[in-house]
Amino acid sequence: MIEVENLTKIYGSSPAIQDVSFKVEPGEIVGFLGPNGAGKTTTMRILAGYLPATSGTARIAGYDVHEDSMAVRQRIGYLPELPPLYPDMTVEGFLYFVSRIKGVPAGDRADKVNSALKRCNLEEKRKVLIRKLSKGFRQRVGIAQAIVHDPPALILDEPTVGLDPRQIIEMRNLIKSLAGSHTIILSTHILPEVSMTCSRVTIINRGKIVATNTPENLEANLVGGTGYELEIEGEQEIILERLRLLSGVSLVESVPVSSGMFLPENRGVYRVVSEPGAEIGSEIAAALVGSGLGLYEMRRTRASLEEVFLKLTTIEKISSRETLSKTAESIESENQEKVPDLTQENQVNAPFVVTELASENQEKVSDLTQENQVNEPSVVTELESENQEIIPDLTQGNQVNESSVVAELEPEKSEFYESELVREDGEKKEEEA
Repeated sequence: MIEVENLTKIYGSSPAIQDVSFKVEPGEIVGFLGPNGAGKTTTMRILAGYLPATSGTARIAGYDVHEDSMAVRQRIGYLPELPPLYPDMTVEGFLYFVSRIKGVPAGDRADKVNSALKRCNLEEKRKVLIRKLSKGFRQRVGIAQAIVHDPPALILDEPTVGLDPRQIIEMRNLIKSLAGSHTIILSTHILPEVSMTCSRVTIINRGKIVATNTPENLEANLVGGTGYELEIEGEQEIILERLRLLSGVSLVESVPVSSGMFLPENRGVYRVVSEPGAEIGSEIAAALVGSGLGLYEMRRTRASLEEVFLKLTTIEKISSRETLSKTAESIESENQEKVPDLTQENQVNAPFVVTELASENQEKVSDLTQENQVNEPSVVTELESENQEIIPDLTQGNQVNESSVVAELEPEKSEFYESELVREDGEKKEEEA
């Protein structure tokens, strides 16, 4: 129903998504997961025909999103993160308006609107102004406008954002009720909702797809097999040795007891992980009981979708940081090689030149002020202004570095000081005359 192949979107020089590829089968609910800025909304906007892709293809119901945009829009229902609602319209009036602009025949509009109101539990709110509705009901109206023309595909961007726990449950049940008759792709940050709503999960990070599978398979693949948590009484060394002798066991470890948990003396908690495809629960129980060890609790454990999500996105972030670190080290090394070349070429130390120049300027300013009784701040201002005019001319015309500019400034400064002395002496002679 939805086919995405090598989809790429670049803003300026920054790629938002890169070579994104995935499929959504008819009647399936797929969760599109990723951290903020991963590219979820960009991908959904491209699928909805709201944004053009830089490269790649996307097809919905067999139509290309770029080449057959209008045909695609007739076959999708799109709910952006902020529902596109008119607050001064009633719920029913808004749905009639949407059904009209989406091309629903006049004779079918009443049935389509009533069906959307019923499926979204909005029948009691049909005459209420949208601006008077709560956040949860506004989200329901947003979904109603997406399904009012009965499209085969639904694109829902963060449909549960801002809802309270009860509203989230109601929204989850509504989305699940749409499965089968509609193909749904939804993005969300609420990972438990994905496990309870979606049949398959696609995880995107930094613009690239990092995993696609069912929630159960993703959770199983994280640990590599089935996990068991056991509460056993006996000597720790004997317990660990006995469990490691079992066939099909890939990991045995002692688990630290949490601060809020109390266990009697000589009793501990252990974690056992089987090899992929192996079921060793009965063998574990038989081995422990047959060895005279006390088995007080045994339960199957598995990684949560949240752990899968964090592992996949964290690995990608660490990899990016390592790349940035290596790039920074390369640049720093290159700069370190260039600095000695510059200083050797000009045989001067930049901090030393700055210090010498400042000291020399201060001495000359003091001499001028003492001999001619002029205002020191005005002389400093004149010097700075003159220097600012001279430096760009020298550096642009001759493409020299700072050390050579310093040498060029000396004659210019001497001429300035001499002109100042002549002017001041002339003024004194006029006053004496």
